[in-house]
Amino acid sequence: MAIQYFWRHPLAEQVREEGRREGLEQRRVEGWKEMIPRILEWRGIQVPDAVQERVEACTDLDDVELWARRALHAKDADELLLFAGE
Repeated sequence: MAIQYFWRHPLAEQVREEGRREGLEQRRVEGWKEMIPRILEWRGIQVPDAVQERVEACTDLDDVELWARRALHAKDADELLLFAGE
């Protein structure tokens, strides 16, 4: 009788792989969330507390990537959040 160790079981492999993907996405979200206010500050644009809080609270990769692109051309920080997540 062969012993099947849990960490070698296909289900365990699947759970680990899903965890790796989720961890990678979370790191990408966190990286963008750090860059957005920096980009605005480098461009001389003040980041109001409300915008900073909204960026920090975001967990959606698509939203933070969109906001980072907008940060490159926005006239003010409020332009980042227009229609986000809709």
